[in-house]
Amino acid sequence: MSGVISLPSFGRRPPEDAAATQAPRGRVMSPPPPAAPPEAIAELRAQCLARLEPAAVAALPAERLRPEVERLLSDIATERRLQLNAREQRALAAELVADMLGLGPLETLLADDAIADIMVNGPHRVFVERGGKVSLSDVRFRDASHLVAICQRIAAAVGRRVDESSPMVDARLRDGSRVNIVLPPLALDGPCVSIRKFGRKAIDFARLIGFGALTEPVAQVLQIAARTRLNVVISGGTGSGKTTLMNAMSRLIDHGERIITVEDAAELQLQQPHVVRLETRPPSLEGKGEITQRDLVRNALRMRPDRIIIGEVRGAEAFDMLQAMNTGHDGSMSTIHANTARDALTRIENMVQMGNMGLPAAAIRTQIVSAIDLIVQVERQRDGGRRIVQVTEVCGMEGDIVIMNDVFRLETLGERPDGRLSGRYVASLARPGFSERLAYFNLVEPWMAALAAAGAAKP
Repeated sequence: MSGVISLPSFGRRPPEDAAATQAPRGRVMSPPPPAAPPEAIAELRAQCLARLEPAAVAALPAERLRPEVERLLSDIATERRLQLNAREQRALAAELVADMLGLGPLETLLADDAIADIMVNGPHRVFVERGGKVSLSDVRFRDASHLVAICQRIAAAVGRRVDESSPMVDARLRDGSRVNIVLPPLALDGPCVSIRKFGRKAIDFARLIGFGALTEPVAQVLQIAARTRLNVVISGGTGSGKTTLMNAMSRLIDHGERIITVEDAAELQLQQPHVVRLETRPPSLEGKGEITQRDLVRNALRMRPDRIIIGEVRGAEAFDMLQAMNTGHDGSMSTIHANTARDALTRIENMVQMGNMGLPAAAIRTQIVSAIDLIVQVERQRDGGRRIVQVTEVCGMEGDIVIMNDVFRLETLGERPDGRLSGRYVASLARPGFSERLAYFNLVEPWMAALAAAGAAKP
């Protein structure tokens, strides 16, 4: 019995005589036909879509659908007397399959591991980030409606919706990539899509050292912080590598601990077996049913967590985060958008006041000091490199002022011949305020040894 499956809905090309297609010996073969005009390509696309049966398309994987679409395109081109060379035929088939089963023109960018971010500014301007540098790609959408259809497919895949009545949405792709979508009338120049790609390879400190994001002594200190269950806030700007660093630190959490993550759009890559992942939910069409990060953090406290990891603190849930850190959930982590470690504390204070207007500033700062042990500041620098620039201990209070100590601080020394920045870490040899916890885990000497070794290594 033959293993070939007949798919009559896609049409069949009559078999050709192989001998007739070969050029006679001694005769020069004619050059390939010229590229088909855009109007002919558009007609072929429309005719092909009209002849495809949705049920047959949905039942086939992309690798089997593509050759069938190529045959159908060839049949239509023959019927319409349109010239279509093999390269155009393959490209058009791949485009149609990506539109039907994937994310259209975005598929090629998502498959490129060198790209970290994809930024779509309307249908005809798609920017990508490679190696920390942003450039305009040659990817285009047919028109705004084509881009909107792709946006709606992305949102629908995670149970969300995006249209004129709800023109903003946070979502994620099947591989975990984070997506933000803004449609007109909010986006004046057409639909805008921002995709933070999900790394296929797990990130650990060894890879971060290889990237030049930090040095071995700094990595040792952060490893000790994770093992001793210090409460850590990772601070930095957009695209500075906060989530990547949190993923690296989370790999050091003991596999026997129960971890609960709270995120707007799930993107953390925890490797432990006992992880509960919670994700927010937007309101329905009637404006009901919204579940915020604050709701999830409060509920997480009732789920017997050992650690609570909040993807990003951006609102009133900051108060609940501090409460969790102060009520026996040591080793909790979160990220925040801020330019410096000091700014991170100010932002947390402001966010707590957003949801708890009656709390005095002194009480909030006392909560912050007792809850947070370390702030790790990351930055995307002008050469495109993402580096840790500060590791700061929250020491205590002196009057109304929060006392902080820079465990590590990156000093930029200059620029290398290859255009990358060079620098060194300046370390503070002062004993940290959590020395008792380090002693409990027998890690005082490794901590001090890492500080002493910091100046010898350059990122």
